[in-house]
Amino acid sequence: MDLGIKDKVAFVTASSKGLGKAVASQLSAEGAKAIICARNKEHLTRTRDEIEHKTGGVVKAIPADVTNNEQITKAINEIVQEFGTLDILVCNAGGPPAGMFEDFAINDYRKALELNLLSTITLCYEVIPHMKKQHWGRIINITSVSVKQPIDNLILSNTSRTGVIGFSKSLSNQVAKYGITVNAVCPGYTKTQRVENLAKVFEESGKGSIEDFYRNIESTIPMGRLGSPEEFAYAVAFLASEGAGYITGTALQVDGGFVKGLF
Repeated sequence: MDLGIKDKVAFVTASSKGLGKAVASQLSAEGAKAIICARNKEHLTRTRDEIEHKTGGVVKAIPADVTNNEQITKAINEIVQEFGTLDILVCNAGGPPAGMFEDFAINDYRKALELNLLSTITLCYEVIPHMKKQHWGRIINITSVSVKQPIDNLILSNTSRTGVIGFSKSLSNQVAKYGITVNAVCPGYTKTQRVENLAKVFEESGKGSIEDFYRNIESTIPMGRLGSPEEFAYAVAFLASEGAGYITGTALQVDGGFVKGLF
């Protein structure tokens, strides 16, 4: 299936590893010009070279911290100056630390909001004017299944990422007339470093071994396994496509059936 995004300019944040890397790689494979960013320049450069070798596409790396407004502005300006516009924005950021209510203070919530919610809002403010000019744009915000079914030891993520859903839905209604879609994608348990870290926290808490952690998770997923970053990336790439132009304001979980609710 031709997604119709060849030569589109796509900016994927937090994309030196994990889900962001998989998304950038898939968009590049579909012919988009992929711009990746992360704080660690060394990891970012390595990922750029890896994606270029794999897809043969145009890949640009811009070191940036999504919680730093000045760095976001500078990155967007650099992209537009070099490529003339920005068509696809994938807002991604690492997850806040795992833990329960008693483990955190109010400042931890502020940091979580800056990382997940405010970074998304800032990116949208920077990008939407360019999308309006061309009357076309795709914004995909990566959240978590915790926005639909809170996860016990992820209270910071449950809180900050749910705000992204409210923002995405509100924004989608306001920019639809400009040909811009805004959707959220909610990954379930996927084989990433983030989940590996959660497994270590589980073991360190004395609740069981890392193997127990994975067995417990897999028992809650109807498909009986964790997803792959590549499976997640396919869903994001479709929402970025020309054919997804009538899909907006949605929150799509990619979770193997983990979420038990109807909506």
